[in-house]
Amino acid sequence: MKILLIGATGMVGSRIAAEAVNRGHTVTGVTRSGASGTQAAAADDASAVAALAEGKDAVVLAVAPPRDGSEPSAPLIAAGQGVLDGARKAGVRRVVIVGGAGSLEVAPGVRLVDTPGFPEMYKNEALAQGALLEFVRENAGDLSWTYISPAAEIAPGTRTGSYRVGGDELLSDDDGNSFISAEDYAVALVDELEKGTSIGRRIGVAN
Repeated sequence: MKILLIGATGMVGSRIAAEAVNRGHTVTGVTRSGASGTQAAAADDASAVAALAEGKDAVVLAVAPPRDGSEPSAPLIAAGQGVLDGARKAGVRRVVIVGGAGSLEVAPGVRLVDTPGFPEMYKNEALAQGALLEFVRENAGDLSWTYISPAAEIAPGTRTGSYRVGGDELLSDDDGNSFISAEDYAVALVDELEKGTSIGRRIGVAN
């Protein structure tokens, strides 16, 4: 499989790249700066995305919203728009998005981001990721998209190759812990690229 990976050097993106390459896929990494051997392009530039996506089988968006104190929703949605439009222009239907956990529900109609204990420093980012999910749901019906939310906590760790898959509900263990290693998140994402079992919906993954 030929994969265009936008955001290839981040914590999650770098692990997706490694997992995909280890399985024999061809990954074209993209970053805004073109660092570390990646192609230079901005995710919100549909024409640049289209040029790089030409001939690829899938586009993966793995970028975080701005963390400089500015309002993060508009730039993240612009990145989503650029990727969707770029994929369309290149004739690529498969789009997978690295999402956030804040929009997962902890009870019917209650999102994780809306709970009293949600860390304030991550709230705007979580709301931006939730806005991107709604944007994709409303605007990507013509594409084979999947939005993959991690557990409440995702961090570098061990690749076990084992994970659980859910829908819009937050996955946690019997002690209430919700975690996935970035390595196992990458396993789940590449599995979804290969199998395509969750087209047109959001899934959550956790250890």
